[in-house]
Amino acid sequence: MSDSIPAGATRTAPGSHASDSVEPADPRRWWGLVVIALAQLMVVLDATIVNIALPSAQEALGMSDGNRQWVITAYTLAFGGLLLLGGRVADLVGRKRTFIVGLIGFAAASAVGGAATGSAMLFGARAAQGVFGALLAPSALSLMTTTFTDPRERGKAFGIYGALAGAGGAVGLLLGGILTSYLNWRWCLYVNIPIAIVAVIGAVILLHDRPGHKDVRLDVPGVILGCGGLIAIVYGFSEAQPRGWGDSMVVSLLVGGVLLLALFVLWQSRAKSPLLPLRILRDRNRAGCFLTMGFATIGMFGLFLFMTYYLQGILGYSPVKTGLAFLPMSAAIILGSTQISARLLPRVPARALMVPGMILAACGLLILTQLGVDSSYATHVLPAELILGLGMGLTFMPVFSTATQGVRPQDAGVTSAMVNTSQQVGGSLGTALLNTIATSATSTYIGSHLTDPSRKAEVVAAGVVHGYTHAIWYAVGAMVLAGFSAAFLVNAKPVAHGESATPNAAH
Repeated sequence: MSDSIPAGATRTAPGSHASDSVEPADPRRWWGLVVIALAQLMVVLDATIVNIALPSAQEALGMSDGNRQWVITAYTLAFGGLLLLGGRVADLVGRKRTFIVGLIGFAAASAVGGAATGSAMLFGARAAQGVFGALLAPSALSLMTTTFTDPRERGKAFGIYGALAGAGGAVGLLLGGILTSYLNWRWCLYVNIPIAIVAVIGAVILLHDRPGHKDVRLDVPGVILGCGGLIAIVYGFSEAQPRGWGDSMVVSLLVGGVLLLALFVLWQSRAKSPLLPLRILRDRNRAGCFLTMGFATIGMFGLFLFMTYYLQGILGYSPVKTGLAFLPMSAAIILGSTQISARLLPRVPARALMVPGMILAACGLLILTQLGVDSSYATHVLPAELILGLGMGLTFMPVFSTATQGVRPQDAGVTSAMVNTSQQVGGSLGTALLNTIATSATSTYIGSHLTDPSRKAEVVAAGVVHGYTHAIWYAVGAMVLAGFSAAFLVNAKPVAHGESATPNAAH
C-alpha cells in the first residue's frame, strides 16, 4: 500500500464515496499527528491532573468531604456519557471543525475552573470540560484514522497515540504535583489554555478533513437513552461509596441505567439514523477491543487512585515525589507501545500482543497485592509499575488501531468515540468500584483488629493498606477478563505493507 492512498481508502465499505479513494496522502501528516497528540494528551491529563491538587482546592474553596468527589465525577460523567454524541457530531459536521470547537471550549472551561470562586463554579467548569472533551476525543481519533492508512505508518502513529493514552494519566499525576507544589492548584486547569492555543493554530494550518456526511442525522432519542444510561450507571457507582450499595438512590440509578441502556440497544436496532450503528458492535474485533479497553482501564485507573494515596499517606511522599514515582510506568507504556507494538502489529495478529499484554499487566498488579505498611518503593511498587506499564503499552496501541480498522468513513467518528467511551467509562467504574471495595475492606479490618486504643494509628494504617491490596485483587480479575476478551473475540490478521484490506463486518 503506497503513501498515495488516502485517508479512509484502505478499507472502504460499499456505499462510500469514490472521492475517498483518490486523494493523495498529506505530506505534512506527521506534523498533524503532533497537533492531534497534543489535544489527546490534554484530554487524558485532565482525568488525573486534578487528583493530587484536590486537597488544596478543597481547602481553598471550602468543599465538604462529601462534595469533593464532584471535581472528578463531574468531568468523567459528562465525558463518558456524551462521547457517543460527540462522535456522531463529528461525523455530521466534519472532524476538523468539531476538533477545533472542542479545543476552544475545553480551554474556556479550563479558564473558568481555574478562576473558580466557589465549589459550584468549579464543578460546573469540570462538567463543561467533559462536554467539550467528548467532542474533542473522538474527533482526534477519527482524524488519526483518516490520516494514516499505510500499515507501517499507521502502526507508528497509533503507537504514539496509544502511548499517550496510556501514559497521560501518570504524566497528569506528575504535572499536578509540580504545579500544586510550586505554583497553585489553579494551574492544574490553567495549563490547558496554552496547550489548546497551540493545538488550535496547528489544526487550522496542518489538519485537513473531508466535509461532514450530510446523510448522517443526530439520533435524539438515542442520545437521551444512551447518554442517560451511562450517566446513571457511572453516577450510581460513584455514589455507592458514600451511600452504600443498598441505598435506594444507588439501586435506582443502577437499575434505571441498565434499563435505559437496554432500551437504547432496542432503539438502535430500529432507528433510521442510529447514534451507535449496531453493525459496529457486530464486528467481533471491534467488540473485543471495546471490552478489552474497558476491563483494562478498570484496573489501571483504580491503581492510580490507590498508589497516589499509598505513596503520600503511607510512605509520606510529597505531591512532586508522588508524581515522579509514576514516571517509570509511563516510560514502560511508551516503550511497549512505540517500540514493541508499533513494530510488531503489521507482522503479527493483534491478539498476539493484547493477550500477553494483559497477562503482564495482571502480573504487575499481583505484585501490588503483597504491599504492606513497611513495603518499599524499590522492592514492590517499581517492579509492579514496570511490568504493568509494559503490558498496557502492548495492549493500548493494537486496541486503538484494530478497533478503527475497516469502518465506514461516515462511521469513523462514532467508532472512535466507542474506544474512548470504553476507556473513560471503564476508568470511572473502576475508580468507583475499587474505591468502594477498598473502603469496605478497610472498615472491616479496623473493626476486627482495633482492640488496643494505643495502637490506633498503626491499625488504621494497616487497615488502609489491607483495603488497597484487597481491591487490587479485583483489578487483577479485570485484567484477566480483558485478556479473555482479546483471546476469544479479536481475530484480526496483520495487514502487511503493500497489501490491500477488505472490509470487516462493519458494513
